[in-house]
Amino acid sequence: MAFLETHSNAYPNAYAEVPPAAQAVGSCHLLLFIRYPRPGQTKTRLIPALGAVGAAQLQRQMTEYLLCQIQQPDWQLQIHFTGGTRSEMTNWLGTELMYRPQVGDTLGDRLRYAFEQASQNRIIAIGADCVDLNTDHIHQAFQALTRHDVVLGPAQDGGYYLIGLRRFCPPLGALFEDIDWSTSRVLLQTQAKVRQLGRSLAQLETLSDIDRPQDLAIWERIQRASAR
Repeated sequence: MAFLETHSNAYPNAYAEVPPAAQAVGSCHLLLFIRYPRPGQTKTRLIPALGAVGAAQLQRQMTEYLLCQIQQPDWQLQIHFTGGTRSEMTNWLGTELMYRPQVGDTLGDRLRYAFEQASQNRIIAIGADCVDLNTDHIHQAFQALTRHDVVLGPAQDGGYYLIGLRRFCPPLGALFEDIDWSTSRVLLQTQAKVRQLGRSLAQLETLSDIDRPQDLAIWERIQRASAR
């Protein structure tokens, strides 16, 4: 697969390059990876602070908030779910969305499978942990994929809140292999994979996930802003 720009160590900043004004993005696919909010099985690192029920309720609220922020006619949204049945998902989020079960043992397996199955130009995957993510970021990411092979949204904790590919091909499956998931090494390891593959990379601005008790202030800020 040819790419538009050769890779350099100074990653292009897609957030700075692409204006917030929405641009036509054509046929694009946005994959939202979520877990059904079953108490004790979701947001487990927040259970000491919120309890199992409270952590699951936070997962539910964050997912619903993010869905309201990211639904747009400019891309096809797919919900890639785990931890629940399709019936539970539709009872929760409604029947109008497109649902796909996550397939694979690790997050890397599940991401790779989803990108393989999408088999379209310009595919982006996100989770529901980053509530500061909005449609401007997604537009910027899709626009970056017109010029680059890969786009990443770095998370403050060393992971990423967004990954996008201009087009999936088997060699790019390496981006999801031998990664220390849920650690601060995820972003650096993924960047190294992009370099090894000789692909071009753009990055968005760094945002924070809500994974740990110290991150709850982010959700409190969102709630205060929404109440105004």
